[in-house]
Amino acid sequence: MSEGERVEQAFQVDLRGVVDLLSRHLYSSPRVYLRELLQNAVDAITARGEGPGTVTIETGDGLLCVHDDGIGLTEDEVHRLLATIGRSSKRDELGFARHDFLGQFGIGLLSAFLVADEIEVVTRSARGGPDARTVRWTGFADGRYRVEIPGRDDDGSGGDPAAGRETPGTSVTLRPRPGSADLLAPATVAELARAYGSLLPTALTVDGTPITGDGPPWRAAHPDPARRRRALDAYCRELYGFEPYDVIDLDVPEAGLTGVAFVLPQAVTPSARSAHRVYLKRMLLAESVDGLLPEWAFFVRCVVDAGELRPTASREALYEDELLESTRHALGEQLRQWLVRLSETDPARLRGFLRLHQLGVKAMALHDDDMLRIVDRWLEFETSAGPMTLAEFRTRHSAVRYTTSVEEFRRLSAVSSAQGVGLVNGGYVHDTEIIERLPGIDPDAAVRRLDPAELTTHFGVVDPAAELALRPFLAAAQRAVDRLGCEVVLRDFDPASLPALYLTSRAARHQAELEEARELADDLWNDVLGAMNSEVERDRPQLVLNHRNPLTRRVTALAEDGLVELAVQALYGQALLLGHHPLRAADTAVLNRSFIGLLDWAVHDPGAADR
Repeated sequence: MSEGERVEQAFQVDLRGVVDLLSRHLYSSPRVYLRELLQNAVDAITARGEGPGTVTIETGDGLLCVHDDGIGLTEDEVHRLLATIGRSSKRDELGFARHDFLGQFGIGLLSAFLVADEIEVVTRSARGGPDARTVRWTGFADGRYRVEIPGRDDDGSGGDPAAGRETPGTSVTLRPRPGSADLLAPATVAELARAYGSLLPTALTVDGTPITGDGPPWRAAHPDPARRRRALDAYCRELYGFEPYDVIDLDVPEAGLTGVAFVLPQAVTPSARSAHRVYLKRMLLAESVDGLLPEWAFFVRCVVDAGELRPTASREALYEDELLESTRHALGEQLRQWLVRLSETDPARLRGFLRLHQLGVKAMALHDDDMLRIVDRWLEFETSAGPMTLAEFRTRHSAVRYTTSVEEFRRLSAVSSAQGVGLVNGGYVHDTEIIERLPGIDPDAAVRRLDPAELTTHFGVVDPAAELALRPFLAAAQRAVDRLGCEVVLRDFDPASLPALYLTSRAARHQAELEEARELADDLWNDVLGAMNSEVERDRPQLVLNHRNPLTRRVTALAEDGLVELAVQALYGQALLLGHHPLRAADTAVLNRSFIGLLDWAVHDPGAADR
């Protein structure tokens, strides 16, 4: 090439590599080959536009043949459409709008190379009239193809229209590649045809056995709703293997979508994969499609048929676009409306549903006032007075006090209840957020997170004379736990069986966390955290001794300082364990020391020193 000369050339494409890439890496399983052949056949029938048409599949002699009475192809179309990899506009070239067809990518025929080394297409166009000739196209996995006109002379002349197909349509024949014979076996082909094509409007048979029926079961006519429900229950058992708790009809006209949602009869975790069976224009897309419903709708399994949703190139998932997002929102709204109707017409059934799938409803209630009202009225929460709804709790208590952790609720529930302070456990998933949203639907609702330190304001005070007499003990008790950063308080409260209670306010917990962080930090951050901690007003946790408890009274009567120290430290450790508080290294050391000390005191023999 001389200087300044510019030459344009076409890319050199390794056709065998392209076939391998598309046929082996685009699809997740070779079983999709029959779906793609059915798709092409149904699209050809749609393009012809002369009725539902028929698709006939024949097996035998190790071959698979798929026949359709669709529009067929001319010789020119065979060259342009079958032999041009990547052409995605073939249906538009045939003069029809793309959304009328199942396929959108023009590469489906190549999926046959997953199971075959040779594909033969015999076709006759319906647009050529009686003079239309049959064309035979044969493709090979190594990238070669040939085109023949049956009956044409060697010099290219002639070509008897009667040779080959007698009527318009197309026949595709596969010769299996080594190791793929099982996928073309009669039983396997019949199974795949039923899975992919049982709902097609086109008459489909495999070796003379009808595959298609009356269309989608949810569209079938029934004498009454009860019989329809029994039929859909049976359909759910056949597909998913469970008896649905309920059946919800789905309809999104914008997406051309109809179908049903089967409510699971047992509880599932929110992380469970919510895969759904999706048909596009009544051809099965996939049995496990994600992303059709909102994430919170994990309690249903859907079967839907959509006319306008787009598949991905592999036709094994839905393409994420604005229409799918709108459809997902619409389906979520229909599930929400079902719950609202259930609350109005069948409260007992709603309670049963909530016992199974409360997490999904709670997730909706975080953003939806109608769902929040359902949760408020029908869903039971754990409270200090036992399980009850939030609405019932508010009729019994002037304020809704709650904890944000299960552990905090368990250590304070009995004490709170004994003081007449109602407490709700907000430690489970979404519960705290739901409780805090209550004023949005009930302006009179007083909602406040419980600060454990405020419980002391509900405890009874000890008689002044008795407390005065116990000052020496209280001073010794304070010395016993002073280095643990704890303040000893004597009160009189229920339950009397509880000897001591360890209470820490949110401010005290914050200070403890700062101290813990300082111990782990380097010098620079130690100084920063120290400055922060010095600016906070000191608020120490409290060890509240229950003067109403018999054991505590006997401890307060001890006269020996060493024994008082051991007993108070033992009460401190027991209060920490009973309240499920985390133990620091110092707490563990004190707990061990007090246990060994009390054990030594219990077995101590006063006369041993004299012997």
